[in-house]
Amino acid sequence: MDTGLRNELVAVPPGQVTLSDRRTQRSWPVEVAPFRLSAVPVTQSSYAEVTGLRPSTAQGERLPVEGVSWWDTVRFCNALSLREGLTPVYDLDVEAEAVGWDASADGYRLPTEAEWEHACRAGTAGPRYGRLDAVAWYRGNTEGRTRPVGGKLPNAWGLYDMLGNVWNWCWDLYDPEVYGTYRVLRGGGWADEHWSCRASVRRRSHPTYRIDDVGFRVARSGL
Repeated sequence: MDTGLRNELVAVPPGQVTLSDRRTQRSWPVEVAPFRLSAVPVTQSSYAEVTGLRPSTAQGERLPVEGVSWWDTVRFCNALSLREGLTPVYDLDVEAEAVGWDASADGYRLPTEAEWEHACRAGTAGPRYGRLDAVAWYRGNTEGRTRPVGGKLPNAWGLYDMLGNVWNWCWDLYDPEVYGTYRVLRGGGWADEHWSCRASVRRRSHPTYRIDDVGFRVARSGL
């Protein structure tokens, strides 16, 4: 999304991933269709170019944008789609807290939770796709701040910062029966201990909250 990686989408092959939740001790398999995912989290320069806004606490063109709500991210996806002549995916009604997903649209969107984990693992089965300090910015090496995207090694499919730096908003509701409209976060962030920077870790947040360790990346359906 920035120098050397600007607007680059990585093709993610189809596959199956097993999601799990530590709180409920539940696991469930999900089939993932082929899709494309941005090589890096959306940067502050990309976010500003599309929206004119710079919401992040730490400022830097190549830093991942943070301090964005879930609603901010889906609005960004629609705006980026229109900017590039694509059909927006989302039908938004923020006041009613309602959003529809047009599966036939060719525009940008958030990855689903299953897509995110499948892409993060990139064919691996362990907690991470590489040695933690080699692939992720986390509490042990960030000195308390976000870092420029693409600064650590990518996974086998060419995706950077899937673990650490900023948490990624996903499309899915976390557990609507218990947490209502809270949405899923994945990946761990710059302030997290090593145990949060794992492919399987789930976190939740209210879709209106803006937090300084939460960002996002964009996806498109198909290859």
